[in-house]
Amino acid sequence: MLANTLKRENTYMEKRRIHISSKRQVTIPAKYYEAMGLSKELNCIYSNDMLILTPVRNTDTAFAEEILSDLIEQGYSGQKLLSEFKRISRQIRPAVEKLIEEADALAKAASLNYIDRTDEIFGKNDETLKTED
Repeated sequence: MLANTLKRENTYMEKRRIHISSKRQVTIPAKYYEAMGLSKELNCIYSNDMLILTPVRNTDTAFAEEILSDLIEQGYSGQKLLSEFKRISRQIRPAVEKLIEEADALAKAASLNYIDRTDEIFGKNDETLKTED
C-alpha cells in the first residue's frame, strides 16, 4: 500500500493505493471510514477519470420543524413523539413525488391543448410597423 500526504494551504489530502478484488470491490481504510463518518452507503461520482466517494447524508428533513411542532401541539412527547415523527416523515417523499407527477400531467395536458390567445386580445400583427424617417 502506497500512501502520500499532501498539504496545500488549508487543505489536507492523503493519497493511498488500495487493492481492487476480483469482484471489483475495494476496502476503505478504517482511518478514512471513521474520519468521514461513513455507515452503509456512499455516493460514487465518476468525473474526469476519477471516482469520488462522498458520504450519503440524509437530506430528507423537509418540513421537520413543522411536523415536530404539530406533533408537540397534539400532545406527543418522548418515544411516542419520535415514533410518530418517523411515521409522518416517511410519508413526505411519496406525497411530494405524487404532487410532482400530478403537476407534470397537468402541464403536459395544458401544453397539448394550449391555444395562443395573443392575437384575439391584441389583434393580428400581419403588418410590420413602419417607422417614419
